[in-house]
Amino acid sequence: MTRIFLTADTHFGHVGVCKFLRDDGTPLRPWDDPQEMNEALIERWNAVVGPGDKVYHLGDVAIPRHGLKCLEKLNGTKVLIRGNHDIFKLSDYTEYFKDIRGCHHLDGLILTHIPVHPDNLIRYRGNIHGHLHYRQILLPDGTPDLRYKCVCVEHTDYAPIDFEILRQHYKNQVE
Repeated sequence: MTRIFLTADTHFGHVGVCKFLRDDGTPLRPWDDPQEMNEALIERWNAVVGPGDKVYHLGDVAIPRHGLKCLEKLNGTKVLIRGNHDIFKLSDYTEYFKDIRGCHHLDGLILTHIPVHPDNLIRYRGNIHGHLHYRQILLPDGTPDLRYKCVCVEHTDYAPIDFEILRQHYKNQVE
């Protein structure tokens, strides 16, 4: 049976993401070297995603272009929802992705890279997105807005997350 996974913001090959800091001054990611990060992300991906599974990558795949080569080592059929850093020619991505989109609708949810404005959620049960890395969408009182679910690797132990977990999250919000 084909399973569906989601991930975002792998930033394969990106030296800068290994140097980024959280607001509290701690490193964004546990790796100092992009090659070490690439290898760990590939290992974690393949530990959960099988060859017959489908993965929606919600953007910011690789910086620079040579980071795209990591994709040939990843299990599953991949669909890209382009992010703000997915700036290379379309042909650079089509070698690795079965389809490339701006957004995708799945089970009453909208999949995007950048979170959609709350007014646009009227037609959806929620928004699964990337872009924010370790941050999340908050309500005015400072609590998480449960309509949004960030699947950046920093939120998912640096591996794709099974869509069934996300589906359950949204099911629990309705009940």
